[in-house]
Amino acid sequence: MNTRSSLTIVLAAGEGTRMRTSLPKVLHPIAGESLLAHVLSATPHDANARLAVVIGPAHDAVAHEVKRLRPDADIFVQRERLGTAHAVLAAREAIARGADDLLVAFGDTPLISAETFARLRAPLAQGATLAVLGFRAADPTGYGRLLLEGDRLVAIREHADASEDERRITLCNAGVMAFGGARALAILGRIGNANKKSEYYLVDAVAIAHEMGLEAVVIETSEDEVRGVNTKAQLAEAEGVMQTRLRRAAMDAGVTLIAPETVYLAADTRFGTDVTIEPFVVVGPGVSIGDGAVIHSFSHIVQSTIGRNTSVGPYARMRPGTSLGDGAKIGNFVETKAAILEEGVKINHLSYIGDAQVGAKANIGAGTITCNYDGFGKHKTTIGQGAFIGTNSSLVAPIKIGAGAYIGSGSVITRDVPDDAMALERTQQTIREGGAARYREIKTRNKKPKS
Repeated sequence: MNTRSSLTIVLAAGEGTRMRTSLPKVLHPIAGESLLAHVLSATPHDANARLAVVIGPAHDAVAHEVKRLRPDADIFVQRERLGTAHAVLAAREAIARGADDLLVAFGDTPLISAETFARLRAPLAQGATLAVLGFRAADPTGYGRLLLEGDRLVAIREHADASEDERRITLCNAGVMAFGGARALAILGRIGNANKKSEYYLVDAVAIAHEMGLEAVVIETSEDEVRGVNTKAQLAEAEGVMQTRLRRAAMDAGVTLIAPETVYLAADTRFGTDVTIEPFVVVGPGVSIGDGAVIHSFSHIVQSTIGRNTSVGPYARMRPGTSLGDGAKIGNFVETKAAILEEGVKINHLSYIGDAQVGAKANIGAGTITCNYDGFGKHKTTIGQGAFIGTNSSLVAPIKIGAGAYIGSGSVITRDVPDDAMALERTQQTIREGGAARYREIKTRNKKPKS
């Protein structure tokens, strides 16, 4: 266990150059959360950990995301791109306040874990001044190589500067580092820019520490965990790794995924026991699924609560604000939004229920629509417990359908219906004997035959 108590975290969250998008790189999502959110979730959160985040100029959206997730964070701006060490030193004020340890991380490595950050700090408690996170690369091309003398790290050699022998090394630099706080500024302050790009490279900290007679070590992790995201292709790769993790965690917790590779989960998805998810289901952010629920194929669920022993889909869409009570059923081609559906409600097919509250054991027939939008605002529909809404009915909100009420099929209901009342609104059916034959005759009388 790491006994060092105080910690300063410097998280560099500047912009990448190859995403080809106006959205700041660290705000791109995987598993329903931004890259930045994943990293911040993994960094230490205790009372002794102070967070400083370095962003690029005019990146108000990044600052807003930081403050949304970590209101205690200090924001620093790197106004010029002069390298990774320059980015870290943009937070010099935070570093200078002093702490037992300084942890340097980056906002584009969303797969890193809290356990890895803890392992990285551990050598500092044993006397090391610098710990560098490394990984064994399947293809080390382009990565900085970690050069060791015994167990000690003496330098990081960038690929372009490496000798043939050094290029054969597969132990590579992940970029994340932990410094002993007492020496951190002294090391960082000695980093120069005597290189082809005239930039200040954080990797030079290792050679400087070695020259100062200080101990630097490597902590290894998997290549997947330190995947950086600089392109849309790398974003997709990171998503794939995250989805594999989430599916495995769900199955380890007892969730049945019939075809796990086809199911998309969010990082915050919560499951009860004995949940079954069929193939090709998308579960977005903010979803909890209760005990015994079955999510059938091709359903899409976001920001919704699903009760126990419920059935959803196939081809159901549950939009934000949906709450499905125990034992309720949402069938094929049903869409819900901002709808509270109480225990035992049945909406078996082809309906839209939005801005509504539906009482226990109510039955909503096929083709029913709550007409909640009048072109200017949204309005609520309330359906009492045990009510029966006939097929192809339109309920024009704001409206209340009483408990036990019965709405006849094909009705357009525009006024409140009392408890246990029956409402029917349709024009009287008329039959014209022979009318179909006469109609066809009129329509075809002057019609030219097809050639």
